[in-house]
Amino acid sequence: MGKIKRALLSVYDKTDIIELAETLAENDIEIISTGGTAQKIQEAGIDVTHISEVTNFPEMMEGRVKSLNPKIHGGILARRNKKSDMDELEDLNILPIDLVVCNLYPFAQTIDQKDIEMDTVLENIDIGGPTMIRSAAKNYPDVLIVVDPSDYRVIKEKINKQTEPEYEFKKEMAYKAFNHTAEYDAIIQNYFFDQLDEKEEFPEILIHPYYKKNKLRYGENPHQKAAFYQERKIDENGITNAVQLEGKELSFNNINDANGAIELIKEFYDRPTVAVIKHTNPCGLASADNIVTAFKKAHAGDPLSAFGSVVAVNREVDEKLAEEIISGDKYIEVIAAPDYSKESLKLLHNRWESLRILKTGELKFNYQNSGYDFKKVTKGLLAQNRDLKMILKENIKLQNKNFGENNLYKDLIFAWKVVKHVKSNAIVIAKDEMLLGVGAGQMSRVDAVIIAGRKADGRQRGAVVASDAFFPFPDAVKKAGELNIKAIIQPGGSIRDQQVIDQADQLGIAMYFTEIRHFCH
Repeated sequence: MGKIKRALLSVYDKTDIIELAETLAENDIEIISTGGTAQKIQEAGIDVTHISEVTNFPEMMEGRVKSLNPKIHGGILARRNKKSDMDELEDLNILPIDLVVCNLYPFAQTIDQKDIEMDTVLENIDIGGPTMIRSAAKNYPDVLIVVDPSDYRVIKEKINKQTEPEYEFKKEMAYKAFNHTAEYDAIIQNYFFDQLDEKEEFPEILIHPYYKKNKLRYGENPHQKAAFYQERKIDENGITNAVQLEGKELSFNNINDANGAIELIKEFYDRPTVAVIKHTNPCGLASADNIVTAFKKAHAGDPLSAFGSVVAVNREVDEKLAEEIISGDKYIEVIAAPDYSKESLKLLHNRWESLRILKTGELKFNYQNSGYDFKKVTKGLLAQNRDLKMILKENIKLQNKNFGENNLYKDLIFAWKVVKHVKSNAIVIAKDEMLLGVGAGQMSRVDAVIIAGRKADGRQRGAVVASDAFFPFPDAVKKAGELNIKAIIQPGGSIRDQQVIDQADQLGIAMYFTEIRHFCH
């Protein structure tokens, strides 16, 4: 490719297109353009050749067909170092096109509108644009392709220097071009999958564009590189669209822990609640009539583990709560809350300049559009629906004949919501809407009970135990009896369920089944 002599401009997003066209004209580069782009350039007093003058064929069907023509694609695809290609251009009276500037119809913005009609959706599927982009990108050694208005500045600089764009730069622009069309097609594919009346729960080919939110300093460990990506459309508040108001840059582990804290706190939308998270597991959680009391109880659940924790709050952080948060020798890495008062932000900043403060907005689940939960494995991906299964009082089934008290249900449901967010094997001990002990990620369920009891540290008399899966043997129930536990809530489903229930009967422990499992790996 030599110096640019001829450029094709066809853009929906016309940001800075006039400035680029002016640079082209000043450097005696012929401009070919289409429809609205040509009109805008012409209105700016810049000479432009309409594409129909090149193709000798008018735009058809209200612009549906305008650039799909051999005189356009021949000019783009001809290999300059291949004599036969150039001879064909000459024989067919086709002029080479050296620069293609193109971006696409706003399909994503169109489908995001409410009550949009299918005819409008279809008219916003670009055909000629992706074809021109792919043609130019395929021939990137000879043709410069530009799809992003933010690149116009550097393009203008190179044109003003009147030098040929570097090979590596053209390759980078080609990558961006293919990225642009791949994203565009992925959004269209996902839209039509959602429109199918009869479809599999999971598509045969999973194509979801993710957008880099920011590069991270490192991953779980300093020797691992990392970045944070987000989905295109976010319809539920969480870590991905949280706004950082204060503090150092979020780390990989901060983001992962904050996500765990926020998703857990969503379970308690109707009640002032605070969650304290370490390594994605709750070490403290409590609900109360007011958020200050909830924080005090949550932090008291395991104050030792709470050092260096991530805290999520489901009510505004006001001055009173901020005063409680900064009191004593606490150290908190991240706080996530729907909002903050000005006074609270000042107090938190003065206490810890490095504290990462996240504003999330209202925290509750979007049950209508839950989306997928992904778990990455080496060279593969596991996909499942998010675990949003709710439990109500009427879903809890008492298994003992002569046990059970109505005043236990609040704590049973509280504990059940918590254990859902603890790594398996998981056991939690709770009382009076307060998390007292957690046994997380154990290979043995009885070990999880022992650890949770040790964390409860004598406060567990009359408390309840929640188990994320069934008890395979009565041994864990026996350990719960040694802790003076009053009731156990678990899924049930073991071949030894009756032995487990009999053991609970002997110890005076009420046994409740949910018939729902909550493994969290």
